Amino acid sequence: MATVVPTEWPAYLRADGRKGIRNVVAVAYLVECAHHVAAQIAAPYGERDVHVVGFPGCYPSDYAFGMLSSLCTHPNVGSVLLVSLGCESLPREALEEAVKQSGRPVQTLVIQELGGTRSTVAAGREWVGAQLAAAGPQRTTMTFEDLVVGTICGGSDGTSGLTANPAVGRAFDAMVADGATCIFEETLEMVGCEADLASRAVTPGLATELRESVAKATRYSVAMGHPSFATGNATGGLTTIEEKSLGAYSKSGRGPVHGLIKPCDVPSRGGLYLLDVVPDGDARWGFPNINDSVEIAELISCGSHVILFTTGRGSVVGSAIAPVIKVCANAETYARMSDDMDIDAGRILAGAATLDDVAAEIRSLITDVAAGRRTASEELGHREFVLGYKSFEPIGPACHPGR
Repeated sequence: MATVVPTEWPAYLRADGRKGIRNVVAVAYLVECAHHVAAQIAAPYGERDVHVVGFPGCYPSDYAFGMLSSLCTHPNVGSVLLVSLGCESLPREALEEAVKQSGRPVQTLVIQELGGTRSTVAAGREWVGAQLAAAGPQRTTMTFEDLVVGTICGGSDGTSGLTANPAVGRAFDAMVADGATCIFEETLEMVGCEADLASRAVTPGLATELRESVAKATRYSVAMGHPSFATGNATGGLTTIEEKSLGAYSKSGRGPVHGLIKPCDVPSRGGLYLLDVVPDGDARWGFPNINDSVEIAELISCGSHVILFTTGRGSVVGSAIAPVIKVCANAETYARMSDDMDIDAGRILAGAATLDDVAAEIRSLITDVAAGRRTASEELGHREFVLGYKSFEPIGPACHPGR
């Protein structure tokens, strides 16, 4: 029986005109010293959508400010509570103003001014409770033309590039044809795929930018002394970064690449985009992504309403702000970790489903999740979030033709 994929579903209309699939109250700490207080503010609300995000650093970071600004004004976010210690470098007034300009309710609590932990937690819970009790935003209708979908792979094994990743690629091809915005990333895992990637660019200038993004990732890996290849990948049957790259790259599908973006860049129109998450300049920030949660946050900063996470070995992470859909590449992993998985793409190797079958299932589940269905990671309470230091130069006109 063919999978039926809805063409529209209900959504939340924001004052800035964007549409969201969740109505999250974001509690954002502005330095690690305020993390515990922010977590305590959110703690009583359990399964309610009160999500903690934040930046641990005390030193200035334009990247961190941009990330928090993008996340706190994400269409899945309805209101924002900022929790400041009081002496960190991140400009809380500017962040509050950015949220206020988006039309969202926002409040800033300064722990040093409020008298410490207990008084700040009490004030924060009172504010969050009032937001949850308030009338919700206006509801509207959403279609694929309004939807932004990001994808990442983690815990990859020898089945990832045969089942889950190419199935996501076919889902991407179909969603882009329907007008959606689809974002793939992991230039660190595209080594060897540069020529094919560039051949799909919609302009020669973009082709050059795509090649350079992979070259930059290669230079960064050499400087760090390690490619994006983990011990678990080898245990799962992968042998080289090139082999892993072929599987990871297949998540992008086969259609034209319409642009190259960096964290916090929101595509201005539908299409397929590569997200470059490797910092610009010298390799001075350590490994570009110390875990999958960093990449998920960056995909969300570019407007992703939902994240497709493919895994062969198995992963349990979810995310704050945007739901994570787990597409499991390995049937044995799915059987062992079914509570954490949403789709069993391992059926493809068993001959129980085709790539097109699973691609249609992915698209259908995305629309169900967009309409309110909870993913496995949401049901289990996974709201992982990681943000560190990076630096990026603005993208040039060749990166986003016709912007």
